Amino acid sequence: MTAPKYKRLAPEDRAAELVEAGLKVLAKGGITAFTIDNLCKASGASRGLIGHHFGGKDGLLAACYAAAYAPLLQVIGTDTPLPLGALLDDLLSDRQFQRDGLNIWLALWGEIAVNPALRAEHLRQYDRYHRAIAAAIASHALAHGRQVDPSRLASGLIALIDGLWVEICIAPDRMDPPAARQLVEAFLAPHTGPLR
Repeated sequence: MTAPKYKRLAPEDRAAELVEAGLKVLAKGGITAFTIDNLCKASGASRGLIGHHFGGKDGLLAACYAAAYAPLLQVIGTDTPLPLGALLDDLLSDRQFQRDGLNIWLALWGEIAVNPALRAEHLRQYDRYHRAIAAAIASHALAHGRQVDPSRLASGLIALIDGLWVEICIAPDRMDPPAARQLVEAFLAPHTGPLR
C-alpha cells in the first residue's frame, strides 16, 4: 500500500501549518516567492487546501499578516495601557529585530499598496496597535503633567520604529536596538516627559 502524499490534519492545524509555511516563504524569498507552488512545497499541503482554508493566496497572505502582527499585539495586551517604557522595551528588544521577522515585514509592507485584501487586514491590525500605543503615550504624558496629541505622537512613533526596523534589516552594522532606543527616547521625551 502506498503512503498518502499529504498528511491529514485537523482543519485548524492545517490552517496554522499553511500560515507558518507562508511566513517561512516570505522570510526566505520575499513576496515574489509567495507562490502556490512554494507554499505547497513548504507546507506539504495540496493546492486545493489553500483555497479551502483561505479562499486563495491573497487570503493566506492576509492570515500571514495577522500572524506577523500577533507578537506586537501580545505586547500591548489588554485594554489597560501598558507603561510606555515597558512597551518601548519590548518593541525595541532583540526579539523584534530578528532577521526573518524583519524580512517578513519588508515583504508584507511592499504588498499592502497593491493588494486590497492585505490592505484591509493591515488597517484592522494597525488600528488596534495604534490605539494601544496612543493610550500608553497619553497615560505617560498625563503622569508627567504634559499635554499631548497622543494619536499624532503614536503615528510618529510607529513610523520611527518601522523605519528603525527597516534600517536594522538593511544595514545592521549601522543600527542596533540600544541606538534605536536612544532615538525613540529623543523623539518622545520632549513631548511626554522622561522615559527612564
